[in-house]
Amino acid sequence: MFSKILIANRGEIACRVAATAKRMAIQTVAVYSDADAQAKHVSACDEAIHIGGNAPKDSYLRWERILQAAKATGAQAVHPGYGFLSENEEFAQACADAGLVFIGPPPAAIKAMGLKAESKRLMGLAGVPLVPGYHGVSQDVALLKSEADGIGYPVLIKASAGGGGKGMRVVEKAADFDAALASCKREATNSFGDDAVLLEKYVQRPRHIEIQVFGDTQGNYVYLFERDCSVQRRHQKVLEEAPAPGMTQAMREQMGAAAVAAARAVNYVGAGTVEFIVEQRPDGAMKFFFMEMNTRLQVEHPVTEAITGLDLVEWQLRVASGEPLPLAQVDLRINGHAIEARICAENPDKNFLPATGALQVYRLPDCVAFEPGKVRVDSGVRQGDAISPFYDSMIAKLIVHGQTREEALARLDAALAQTHIVGLNTNVQFLRHVVQSQSFANADLDTALIPREAAVLFNQEKLGLTMAVAGAVAQVLVQERAGAGAMARASSSAWADPFAAVDGWKPFGVTQRLFSFEFKGDAVMARLTYLHDGAMQLAIESKASAAGQVGDAPAPSLFAFEDSGDGIDVSCAGLRQTLFVYQKGTQVLVFNAYGATQIVAIDLLAHVGVTPGEGGRLTAPMPGKVVSFAVKAGDKVSKGQALAVMDAMKMEHTIAAPADGVVAELLFAPGDQVAEGAELLKLKLNA
Repeated sequence: MFSKILIANRGEIACRVAATAKRMAIQTVAVYSDADAQAKHVSACDEAIHIGGNAPKDSYLRWERILQAAKATGAQAVHPGYGFLSENEEFAQACADAGLVFIGPPPAAIKAMGLKAESKRLMGLAGVPLVPGYHGVSQDVALLKSEADGIGYPVLIKASAGGGGKGMRVVEKAADFDAALASCKREATNSFGDDAVLLEKYVQRPRHIEIQVFGDTQGNYVYLFERDCSVQRRHQKVLEEAPAPGMTQAMREQMGAAAVAAARAVNYVGAGTVEFIVEQRPDGAMKFFFMEMNTRLQVEHPVTEAITGLDLVEWQLRVASGEPLPLAQVDLRINGHAIEARICAENPDKNFLPATGALQVYRLPDCVAFEPGKVRVDSGVRQGDAISPFYDSMIAKLIVHGQTREEALARLDAALAQTHIVGLNTNVQFLRHVVQSQSFANADLDTALIPREAAVLFNQEKLGLTMAVAGAVAQVLVQERAGAGAMARASSSAWADPFAAVDGWKPFGVTQRLFSFEFKGDAVMARLTYLHDGAMQLAIESKASAAGQVGDAPAPSLFAFEDSGDGIDVSCAGLRQTLFVYQKGTQVLVFNAYGATQIVAIDLLAHVGVTPGEGGRLTAPMPGKVVSFAVKAGDKVSKGQALAVMDAMKMEHTIAAPADGVVAELLFAPGDQVAEGAELLKLKLNA
């Protein structure tokens, strides 16, 4: 076994590998960029070496520097994690040439499976079922268009060297093909340095089910069952679970055998994942097709660990050191059900736009790794860290295990409710909505679940608006009470000044206080009334409450609160909940039973005389690079028309016109780096 390894990655996977290595008494070396100098994975390892600038191309993709770091520190092997260089056959070969063990498959296996077109040819020869499509070498645009027409729409364009949902477009009709192909090729070039694509028939109502495989240097192979990864956005996984709901033992064995055949076809060694599209037919039958093989450890490997009780990183290390597989196929068993949720910095209500910013609050549920029946969190950040635009938007992975799927679902929802992240937008509340949706709860799964359930997944914050406002009011009162208490303790007087009390009492009449908030652009007013008997009433008026939303009550109701030390116990509108209130400036984020609701506290005096801002400003939603403009000064545009394309966090984002108008001026050029909030162009809106 190795005595020291270098981890050629960052974030949660680097921390994950380091944890297993530490348990096995293996020393670890971290590498880091300028942006990651204080990152969690740096402190998780025994040593750390700086390898370059912020961008991956200046650091984590500079494999010659990584090899230098390995040699300088005496590391015997390199673990690539996933992403970056994990599926780069040149890097794997360079490790071998430098006398280092690459903890992954042989370079030839990576090369064979790395190009999707070639891998499909090999799988066809191995007898693995394939989706109809074009997997040829020619990238002539006219030929690709002709092939797509022949396959029939909808058609899926995929980057041949791609992965992680990048460089992938679904084309519904022939008229959209050219634009989709160009965008796909640009994204593929930016992400993988290769713009080659393949075409496939887009299977209707497909499920995405993958098989975890392992091989050793002695020629032994096993499959560690399946994972269902059907819940996706932008062709990227959101929730993964194991085993796949509805999977029969017969089909599991068929898919497992096909996955092992795929691994054998390329003399695979180590951990790999064979991904399949599963077609659900009207008669209830399921048919599977080979999609691709990922020649690395997958992001979602923890759910396999949860149901098997195994540590897959330990298996990787043992196999890479020359040991045989620890178990044979007959020794493997499925225990219970596991689900993983990817917690990302993004705004689901804005088409999952990635977000950046500091983790002002980062509170996660209690967890115990690798212990069935508990909650596990894999994370590469700490409170106070920043999510930058240079790397992937994933913050953490939340994994739960239960004896049944229903138990795992309940545990996941409870764990998500205990996850408090403040400082930037996240998908935590969206994940709760998915978990609670009828389709997911009933295991009615396919890759279109999110758009199909859009009505119940998006814009749900108003359900908790009343309790959010009540929590914001309670927070003010708690702070006032604490301040009055501090003043009383500081006073040298032997008696308390009744006029310094903040309980709202007065000898006649009643005291009323008005609190003003804003929720998604709409005004929300809260009127607090102090009654003579010491009780309080709170009346909340808003468009949401007037519409009769669940949990909202515009009529006055009894209001009470108590600071419990860990949250505020609030009673309002016939409900009693423990709320967690976080405020920075005017932004107030309240976590309640419905999830997280963000409101803005308005100081009415401070806003006197403020007028609405000038319309027609189109700004960068986050830091990134301008890819292209689709318009020029003087062009007339209509609402929703694409104006510009930006590249940020490894994804392309289209900036659309908010209304009809005329382009007045372009303020940047393609290739320019822009900061978040930078005005990209001026648009004169029609009156």
